[in-house]
Amino acid sequence: MALKLFNTMGKKLQEFVPLQEGFCGFYGCGPTVYNYAHIGNLRAYVFLDTLDRTLTFLGYKKKHVMNITDIGHLTGDADDGEDKMLKTAKERQQSVLDIAKFYTDAFFSDIDRLNILRPDVVCKATDHVPEMIELIKKIEENGHTYMAGGNLYYDVSTYPDYGKLANLNLDDLQAGAGKRKVVVVDQNKRNPQDFVLWFTKSKFEEQALVWDSPWGKGYPGWHIECSAMSMKYLGKHFDIHTGGIDHVPVHHTNEIAQSEGSFSPEDRAQGPWVNYWLHNAFLVIEGATKMSKSSGNFLTLQSLIDKGYDPLDYRYFLLGAHYRSPANFSWNSMDSAKNSRASLVKRAAKVFEAAGGKAAASLGEKAQETLQKFTAAMENDLGTPAALGVLQTAIKDESVPPAETLLLIQKMDAVLGLKLEETAKESLKKPATEINSHEGDPEAAEIDALVAERTAAKKAKDFAKADKIRDELTARGIVIVDTPSGVIWKRQ
Repeated sequence: MALKLFNTMGKKLQEFVPLQEGFCGFYGCGPTVYNYAHIGNLRAYVFLDTLDRTLTFLGYKKKHVMNITDIGHLTGDADDGEDKMLKTAKERQQSVLDIAKFYTDAFFSDIDRLNILRPDVVCKATDHVPEMIELIKKIEENGHTYMAGGNLYYDVSTYPDYGKLANLNLDDLQAGAGKRKVVVVDQNKRNPQDFVLWFTKSKFEEQALVWDSPWGKGYPGWHIECSAMSMKYLGKHFDIHTGGIDHVPVHHTNEIAQSEGSFSPEDRAQGPWVNYWLHNAFLVIEGATKMSKSSGNFLTLQSLIDKGYDPLDYRYFLLGAHYRSPANFSWNSMDSAKNSRASLVKRAAKVFEAAGGKAAASLGEKAQETLQKFTAAMENDLGTPAALGVLQTAIKDESVPPAETLLLIQKMDAVLGLKLEETAKESLKKPATEINSHEGDPEAAEIDALVAERTAAKKAKDFAKADKIRDELTARGIVIVDTPSGVIWKRQ
């Protein structure tokens, strides 16, 4: 079987055939660093990490590129709303670049805690404005632009395939524009779908970052950065572009128009800008819509940690849903993920112990069949739920020698990224009974009772009470630790 991926361009499952045999170049839309990433944002990066790890597992060499948007990004994809970077900088009375650095560091801290591999190339928008200007020049030379109100616009009517990714018909969009309940803020646009390539007349006073350009001092529109940076590091044609499904109708649609709008006839003859478009679905909070900062249903990774969950519990939860299906988040689902992962770690610890800590050099026939099932699941459009099922079955199978099962765990977890062997070793080094022995501590009985009360409160979903008890214990110098063997406590 070969790797098959669901291509948003065409809406079908396709066999992955890279431009260069044995190599995959792919680009994933990175964060806009004006605030902490919420757990809905982080779903996209666990998905990206799964793609990255799967390609390596299947024997591909790869180059993974991700941008950091540290130039202002508007709250609306269609050149409307507030400038997020500028808004946060003003609120915190800091420079835009200070804000960007702080939240970039916070983002990568979350990435590391989720055991997400760093991309091969991380590129900041502010470092690539010259490349954006050069790309815009090519688009202009090809007749796709116009100046209006001091800004340079992309005229989507000059690009016949506009909207093909989202299956949009430009004639229908233009005909229906007057019927939609949308206020067109920018009166300079010839078509409602036109977008800005370069701003010189910003609607924001005292724009923080501006550059000289052929169109005047100003700053780039936010769509152009992904085109310019992906082309710099991956070339004019590359294999895969990823992002959330919310990027399809505007951001990625505009990226395609401007990227292919810069092509020469020779470039166009070589094929499309991107061959495969992959998009992950939203994380949905129980009883609400997609998670977003503007709607108020906004949880960070630290929010989960404060509730007693390990970041890997959240990774496990996400792997339990296919990336193209909505992931329905609730505290019950997080509890289920936490318990399931703890059970998996316990079983992995038993396997590790039985194998004497040494994996087999190769797999026998039955173990090889298991690995083939796992491979088939991942080759079927990154089917992590089925792959998890294979792992769970394999780790319980006592008919396979422990050393071979340990090798299976290593191979499968290299894709799933749950750090099973590492956490299994940790659980064996310090069993909960040993760590939680407080003989001679005069307050041990009282603290044991409080820890048990907190555990019961969490089980009853009384998080306010659980948090109150935790704060009381913290004030007394007590640290609570959730381990695969249960809840323990120790003094600081």
